[in-house]
Amino acid sequence: MIKHLRSAADLDAATATLILDTAGEMAALAGREVKKLPTLRGRTVVNLFYEDSTRTRISFEAAAKRLSADVINFSAKGSSVSKGESLKDTALTLQAMGADAVVIRHPASGAPHRLAAWVDGSVVNAGDGTHEHPTQALLDAYTMRSRLGRLDGLRVAIVGDVLHSRVARSNVLLLTTLGAQVTLVGPPTLIPVDIAAALSPQTKVSYDLDSVLPDMDVVMMLRVQTERMQDSYFPSSREYSRRYGLDLARMRKLPEHAIVMHPGPMNRGMEITPEVADSSRSTIVEQVANGVSARMAVLYLLLGGKA
Repeated sequence: MIKHLRSAADLDAATATLILDTAGEMAALAGREVKKLPTLRGRTVVNLFYEDSTRTRISFEAAAKRLSADVINFSAKGSSVSKGESLKDTALTLQAMGADAVVIRHPASGAPHRLAAWVDGSVVNAGDGTHEHPTQALLDAYTMRSRLGRLDGLRVAIVGDVLHSRVARSNVLLLTTLGAQVTLVGPPTLIPVDIAAALSPQTKVSYDLDSVLPDMDVVMMLRVQTERMQDSYFPSSREYSRRYGLDLARMRKLPEHAIVMHPGPMNRGMEITPEVADSSRSTIVEQVANGVSARMAVLYLLLGGKA
């Protein structure tokens, strides 16, 4: 097993499958009266979050606590970071405290790679800038496999703001490793030039959502990240929704077995309508539950075998 999870590219097919299989075993605990395992008793997991987060931070905290680890939650707001402390100095502080694993979310792409050079413990990337979010890709893959029974050969459309999406990058890397066929869909301004070739040669690009829907097993809608946009990438929210939003009419174009996903948080009414988000085809709430299982599997495999 790898020591760090900094990128979905760190995972080969065998390791990724091991994590997904372990996540399935962890999910079985959710139905028990006592949901905790003693596996990581005595280990310390630090959640080091430099950006706002609800789902990811709580998910990692729940995962570590269910494995009986000691959890320290660090938020940049109200810490010495606001006084000018660097990431390296923060890392050295955590190292001195004996952190066995550091889960980091940071606005700078590549921060987890730098952190891994400064601490002895495992580093898990919980999202770095617009670069990657590997545990989100793992929970998405787990959700697809749970719903559809396989990943190999699945046709997956990732729709929307690919340019600013770390989720899209990690999903392309992981899903193609596991045999899925990924198509990136969105306005030309929101799909980086040559991104498909850079991430995976098998990945396709389309600017027409309606034309790809009838062939898809999975449609993953991405949030338009207006907080990262310094320029105008499309004429208006209404125009974006008309061309690339998933409504009931578009959902009906999907095959009967197809599912709808969204990593959250959603802009209801923009990239996805409430009727679609709350439909039986939607896996959005399921993804949140699966996130705890997937992150339990990651922490268990990274730390469980340590002496």
